[in-house]
Amino acid sequence: MTDIQFARTKLNEPLAVKQLISFHYFEFSKDFAFEGEKHDFWEFVYVDKGELEVFADTEGYRLKQGDMIFHKPNEFHGVWANKRIAPNVIILSFVCRSKEMDFFDNKIFTLDVRQRDILAQIMKNGFAAFSPPYDDPRNHTLCRQPDAPLGSEQLIKIYLEMLLIRLRSAGDEHVRREHRLSHTIKLRSENDLVTRMCDFMEQHVYEDIRLEHIYKNFNLSKSHAFTIFKENKGISIMKYYRNLKIQHAKSLIRTQQHTLTEIAELLRYDSIHSFSRYFKSITDMSPSEYLRTVIAKI
Repeated sequence: MTDIQFARTKLNEPLAVKQLISFHYFEFSKDFAFEGEKHDFWEFVYVDKGELEVFADTEGYRLKQGDMIFHKPNEFHGVWANKRIAPNVIILSFVCRSKEMDFFDNKIFTLDVRQRDILAQIMKNGFAAFSPPYDDPRNHTLCRQPDAPLGSEQLIKIYLEMLLIRLRSAGDEHVRREHRLSHTIKLRSENDLVTRMCDFMEQHVYEDIRLEHIYKNFNLSKSHAFTIFKENKGISIMKYYRNLKIQHAKSLIRTQQHTLTEIAELLRYDSIHSFSRYFKSITDMSPSEYLRTVIAKI
């Protein structure tokens, strides 16, 4: 009897999800705002209830219940509630390097009943597979449930790939384009972000923070942080921080409760000489000269 040789056919996977990065379900307040981030993987945002405003690089969008937007890798993006309606939002990020993912760039989908059912299965298995919290926007670590049902993680992958395939196969049938907002939403996002950066520097003015401490705290790249801050304030981040230190130094000098050396130490300068150099570069007078003008006014 002759052995039969069976051909083995490798199945094509045009939309294969390789890794899950984060799994979130948020019940945002009507005033919620997230300053933005960028990363090297895909993410989708789905509005389960209410409304949400989002920005992606240079464009802003308004999403309503049932809408989903995809953020491509390395796209700077963020979200706001509209101060009127408190939204419930699903945010899931994942790794998929398929060329077919290009289709999802700059598109907003309104999910139909079947697509919403698939999304519900993703969430059901996500809640079964991973432990809370699901609502911490800065915690992306997925902790496995010790008693998770068999195959729950695999089902997340299967249903996520099914959702991507259904959306891709439908083409532009469920794509909505009228939600695009004016350029002002991007400006509002950047203004808010710069304000938060300034607040961060104010809170740490008596420390010696570096540029990387600032941009990493806000999930930004160095170049992006530098650009938006310079465009908004007209000076670099670190020059703003140095100016802030000198403003505090002037206030301390006016109180006359500390020596100049003590003030230099409080503001974390390497020495009284470096403090004097920075002070004079900004005020055109040395700390001792400034002190004399304070005393003269008194």
